[in-house]
Amino acid sequence: MLNTYFKLDAHGTTVRTELLAGLTTFLTMAYIIVVNPVILSQAGMPAAGVAAATCVAAGFASILMGLVANYPLALAPGMGLNAYFTYTVVLGMGVPWQTALGCVFISGVAFLFLTVAGVRRLIVESIPKSLFAALAAGIGLFIALIGLKSAGVVVSNPATGMGLGDLKSPSVAIALLGLLVIAGLEALKIKGSVLIGIVTATLAAWLLGQTRFGAHPYDLSAISGTAFKLDIGAALKLRGGHGFGLLEVVFVFLFIDLFDNVGTLVAVTKRAGLTAPDGSIPRLNRILLADSAATIAGSLAGTSTVTSYIESAAGVAAGGRTGLTAIVTGLLFIAALFIAPLVQGVPAAATAPALIMIGSMMIAPLAEVNWTDPREALPSFLTFAMIPLTYSIANGLAFGVTAYAALKLIGGKAKLADWMLFVLAGLFVVRFVYLAAR
Repeated sequence: MLNTYFKLDAHGTTVRTELLAGLTTFLTMAYIIVVNPVILSQAGMPAAGVAAATCVAAGFASILMGLVANYPLALAPGMGLNAYFTYTVVLGMGVPWQTALGCVFISGVAFLFLTVAGVRRLIVESIPKSLFAALAAGIGLFIALIGLKSAGVVVSNPATGMGLGDLKSPSVAIALLGLLVIAGLEALKIKGSVLIGIVTATLAAWLLGQTRFGAHPYDLSAISGTAFKLDIGAALKLRGGHGFGLLEVVFVFLFIDLFDNVGTLVAVTKRAGLTAPDGSIPRLNRILLADSAATIAGSLAGTSTVTSYIESAAGVAAGGRTGLTAIVTGLLFIAALFIAPLVQGVPAAATAPALIMIGSMMIAPLAEVNWTDPREALPSFLTFAMIPLTYSIANGLAFGVTAYAALKLIGGKAKLADWMLFVLAGLFVVRFVYLAAR
C-alpha cells in the first residue's frame, strides 16, 4: 500500500530508508520545539502553549505535505518570522499577540488565494534556471554556516564580523566528531550516515556532560493557552492607533514566507533529484496548497507563520525521496509532545555536523551557471553570496532577480514573456526602498 501511494519503487527508495530520513529531518529540526516558545513567550504568549502549538502545527503541516504533495518537505514555524512577530510587531508596534496571530491567519488566506489563482506558480516559473542553481547553492552555504556557528567553529567577531571559535571547547570537538563520522560513512556509501552521526555526537555530548535528558514534558492540554486565541477582527480593523502598520505586517509575513518557501523548495527538490528535465517542479500547486494551509492551521493552533524547512535537505541526504519522509517527521513532532526530554537532549553541536555536511553537498549546482556570461554570472553570484551574508533567503533572491532584470533591460534582451520577472524585480525594488526608509 505504501509503495503504491508514495511510488517508492519509482523513486528508488524503501520504507526503511524513508523512516530513517524522516527521523533525520526531525532531529535537525527539533530545536524549533525549544526555540520557538522562547521567542514567542517574549510577546506575552504562554510558553507551554506555544511549545504544544509548535509540535501540533509542525506535525499537521508535515503530514499534510506528505499526503497531498508526496514530497520529503517538512514544515514548522519559521525562524526569522517568529522574531519579526515578537520584536517588531508585538513589542515594537505594540500590537497584541492575539491580533498578530490574526495577521498570520490573513497572510495564510492571502497565500491560499494567490496559490489557487496560479500567481505563486507564475512566480516560481518566472525565476531563471541559473538563479535556481545559485539559490540552491546559496542555501547550502547558508545552512553550512548555521551548522558551523551552532558548533562553535565559527563565532561572531567585533573586528571582522566572524572569526574562528575556540577549538578546545567540547561543543567543537563533539561537532567535528559527528562530521567525521558522517563524512566517513558517506565516503563508504553507508545509508543512514547523517542519523548515525547525530546519534554518535549526542552520545559523546552525554558522556562529556554537555547534555542531559531531564526536561519536563508538556502535553496536548497546554495548547489551550494559544489555540483559537487569534483576533481576526482586530487585524482587519486598520485604525485605532495602528494605522496601516497592520497592512505592513501582513505584507511582510506574506513576502518573506513566499520567497523563503520558493528558495527552500528549489534547493530541496534539486538536491533530491525531483525536478523535471526542463527544471520545473512536478505537482508544484499541491506543494503550495499544503504550505498555505499550514500557515492557516498554525495561526489557529497559536504560533507564527509555518513554512518549509531547509533542514528537510538532511532527510533527503539520508535517502528520503517521497512524502513518507515528511509524514514520519510530522508524526515525530506529534510524539514530541510526550517525549520532550529525549528531544531536548539532542544538543545543537550534535545536529550541526549534519547541516555542515549537507550544505557542502548542496554547492554542486553552481556548475550549472554560465560564469563566462556576465548577465548570468553577476545575478547568480549575488544570489549565492547574499543568502549567507545577510542570513536571508529572501534577500539573496531579491538581489539576484533585480540584477538579472536590470541586465536584461540594459542589454536590450527584455521580452513580453518576461513580464512576471520584471514585476518581481519591481516588488523587490519597492522592498529595498521600504527597508532603507525604515
